[in-house]
Amino acid sequence: MTHPVDAWHDFMATREMAGLDALLADDVVFHSPVVHSPQRGRAVTRMYLSAAASVLGNDTFRYVREVRGDQDAVLEFMTTIDGTVVNGVDMVHFDQHGRIDDFKVMLRPLRAVNLVHELMGAMLAQAAAPS
Repeated sequence: MTHPVDAWHDFMATREMAGLDALLADDVVFHSPVVHSPQRGRAVTRMYLSAAASVLGNDTFRYVREVRGDQDAVLEFMTTIDGTVVNGVDMVHFDQHGRIDDFKVMLRPLRAVNLVHELMGAMLAQAAAPS
């Protein structure tokens, strides 16, 4: 039997937005390492996670440790951005239907947090700009 986190790994491998949409519960809550308040709802979570996949998901990105529970997964990752090593953790909870209903990202070291904040801010501002 597969674990719901396997679908997350599939999304990270393909970056198919339809796959991400299918993974997210309508009332999903996203906890950013740089935004104080939780972000609620599928649309805003999709925006944050797709931007994070673009910023963090370069050819050095890899998950280095994984802990799975019945409805939870903790995924430690490493990547390098502009010469800065980024170490982070995705803490994911799944609802009874196997959809993500809570996603929390934690990052270290401070240099990495600041870099990701800058890059994500630019990407999210670009996504929100009228075309």
